[in-house]
Amino acid sequence: MALLSADQRELYLPMMEGLTEDPPWTQFLRNLVARTQARRASLSVRISGQPPFVLQAAAPRAVQDQPLDLPRLGELGLDPYGLMRPGRVYALDELFDYDNPARQAAQRSVLSEMRINHARAVRVGTPGESEAWLLIVREREDLSAADSALLSALAPHLAAALRVLVALDTARLWAAMAQAGLAQLGIGELAFSAAAHVLAADPVAERLLAFSTAAASRRLQLLPDATRALEAACAALSGAPSEARRLVQLGERQQLDLLLRPADLALAGPGIRPTVIGLVRKPQRKVSVQALQIVSAAYGLSANEAALAIGIMQGEAILEAGTRLGLTPETARNYSKRIYAKTGTRGQADLVRLLLSGLAPFC
Repeated sequence: MALLSADQRELYLPMMEGLTEDPPWTQFLRNLVARTQARRASLSVRISGQPPFVLQAAAPRAVQDQPLDLPRLGELGLDPYGLMRPGRVYALDELFDYDNPARQAAQRSVLSEMRINHARAVRVGTPGESEAWLLIVREREDLSAADSALLSALAPHLAAALRVLVALDTARLWAAMAQAGLAQLGIGELAFSAAAHVLAADPVAERLLAFSTAAASRRLQLLPDATRALEAACAALSGAPSEARRLVQLGERQQLDLLLRPADLALAGPGIRPTVIGLVRKPQRKVSVQALQIVSAAYGLSANEAALAIGIMQGEAILEAGTRLGLTPETARNYSKRIYAKTGTRGQADLVRLLLSGLAPFC
């Protein structure tokens, strides 16, 4: 069955647009319920072996119904991931256990409780990897051959959309992990065009800096001298070697510096292509309990030794850090000697290098 123009507008396009919804495919499911005059529709999605997440929609007459209890259906042997061949549309009768009358009776009883007397279902994706189960149900009249044909026509498009969703989800995961790591260091990143337009900024940069409100040509709000310096640096870095760097002082209002480099990012396909990447950092002075625990565990330090080591890492003199921790000068010096011995460092500078290159700054 070929998709009609109305189906493309009401089903296919919402399926694609639904990739950016949270949760995804909300409008697609609503439109599918209306298109097939189903009572309810359900989409169960399993990504990379994770527990499935379930999306549901109901017709106006069924908004007071309880959501479909898919785990309970699975307990009764109606598990779609184990029974259904991908791409094939199934009617409800094909899923019953006819070899076990008692079990079949239990299946029918539970379906009746859920007001499911007729259904069509299709499974898409790669078994064991990422797959989805699309189900539409009615209470009274059976679904038609046209409804089955519609699901069959939608199946390859849904499979393609599922692949895109998995790719987007993976990209979001990598981006979130990278941003979280940088945020621990107080680092924000921005993407600039050669004309110093801001193409993207992460949450840390958004908090640290001020921006113009013009969406089409967003810029940093800076003093005139800083604006001219930023524009000149972005122009100079356009086409510059990847190791090139420029530092722009953002002025007294921001009390921050911006480190710029050519945007040597490995990006595939069309999309936003920045010329320059900017990095801004707000020093982190607060020490977390987790940082103390990590330093202690990594180098076999006591709690006080770890606290003294982190104080030195943050620029405090030994006696200054010791006084803050309630240590006498002699005790602080003895602790420092033990710290150097346990970490294999040759003094304060070597200790700072070791700790800053380790995991403590990320805690």
